[in-house]
Amino acid sequence: MKHFNSSEPHQNSGMPMSENTLLRLITCVDICPDTCGIAKNEYTTDFYTIAFKKVISGNLYYGRTKYDHQGGSMTYFKPGQAVELKNIKLEGSGFTIMFHPDFLNGEQLHQLIKKYSFFDYETNEALHISSREEEIMWELFRKIETEYHNNQDEYSKEIILGHIEAILKYSQRFYKRQFLNRNELTGKVISRFNQAILQYFENGALQTNGLPTVTAIAAQLKMSPGYLSDLLRQETGKSAIDHIHSYLISEAKNLLVGANLTVAQIAYQLGFENPPYFSRLFRKETGLNPVAYRKQH
Repeated sequence: MKHFNSSEPHQNSGMPMSENTLLRLITCVDICPDTCGIAKNEYTTDFYTIAFKKVISGNLYYGRTKYDHQGGSMTYFKPGQAVELKNIKLEGSGFTIMFHPDFLNGEQLHQLIKKYSFFDYETNEALHISSREEEIMWELFRKIETEYHNNQDEYSKEIILGHIEAILKYSQRFYKRQFLNRNELTGKVISRFNQAILQYFENGALQTNGLPTVTAIAAQLKMSPGYLSDLLRQETGKSAIDHIHSYLISEAKNLLVGANLTVAQIAYQLGFENPPYFSRLFRKETGLNPVAYRKQH
């Protein structure tokens, strides 16, 4: 598998080298229209990638799983993730923004970018944008491009990062709209999630692997953890870990009232290795410690 460091993308695409080794801007009209990106076949990079492309055929794999990217779509890759292109054909214009994590050092975006879970969508879909949304993304890209090619000064980096952050904020908004419009998917997530947790308990995974994690449940549903939490928040207002805690506390309530077990025994039966942690979580969720709850009921 080919790996590209921060100095190689332009060389690979046949474009002249840029003066800034931490930031790259590519437009489809500048390079081969079949790729409009970094490489054919399979590769990893050491930089973040934000791209808009109109795909007419071919497959893209991100994190080893097929990525839904048909039509005019935005894609987001983070450093170190495997990306594979197979027979990709594009039409129209598109752009790619690549920036190294070091470009964010000392800047607010260094922390903020971690909250955008669409960079972690290893088993998920691209952002499908409307014509008006496409105009917004192009406008922000052009602003970055203008600042990038100007005589850069002490304000240039801050301005460029501001426009990149704006792209990410709009992306978050547009993804939320996409979730709302995909009722055939989101409307079933909580049911599938609850079924997955039930199976986790019934199949003995609790005894083998301990407490259910978001990663484990997401794997059962063939989603990334970040995507699962986003869908659940959209549908219920709560994250995946919130729902796991709610399920555990519900089971704990049942055992506290219906079983002749100590609090510690209940904690161990539910997969908690540390009974005091179980008691703290129970109090956080119910307002009572387990002993007080048992007495009250």
